[in-house]
Amino acid sequence: MDQIKIGKFIAECRKKNNLTQMQLAEKLNITDRAISKWENGKAMPDSSIMLDLCNELKISVNELLSGEVLEMNSYNVKLEQNLIEMVKQKEQSDKRLLTIEIVIGLLISIVFFALIIIASLVEMEDWLRTTLILTGFIPFIIMIPFAIRIEQTAGYYECQKCHHKYIPKYSSVLWAMHVNRTRYMKCPKCNQRSWQKKVITKE
Repeated sequence: MDQIKIGKFIAECRKKNNLTQMQLAEKLNITDRAISKWENGKAMPDSSIMLDLCNELKISVNELLSGEVLEMNSYNVKLEQNLIEMVKQKEQSDKRLLTIEIVIGLLISIVFFALIIIASLVEMEDWLRTTLILTGFIPFIIMIPFAIRIEQTAGYYECQKCHHKYIPKYSSVLWAMHVNRTRYMKCPKCNQRSWQKKVITKE
């Protein structure tokens, strides 16, 4: 999707409806700075606000994502293109998140093992040694829940019994036995447990 085109379209529709950025922002319960970012192509409206935005601008979500008013004969074609583009963007976003998860895992492991090695090999007082070891656990305590949240929401897990692909609950991912990104979980569709692999696409 062309954010610049969509931004210009939002600005055109806003002016057509005789709304200032401030007035539109007040109707949507957001800041006029957010409206400015949309219109300058620096950001996209959040999905939670798209319907309200379209209602205020008197356009459809499909027209918003297309960045233009659509004729009926091209409406379905544009709808399919926008849906495909949204799926592609989600896949790209999920890949980036999973890469971030790997980086987080490497960093906290390096910090942890470096502090353990220092505490083991360097002569120091016991209280300092204990402090170093405890400090090594801090990145785990802070970052592991964040990494698990990425693992839960980025992409899908595929049941090996019925091949259903789904996003599990956070608690399911947290407590499941796992090897890398393969987790032993119950499928919500067939209710069977299996080692479920992480996949990026639902296709």
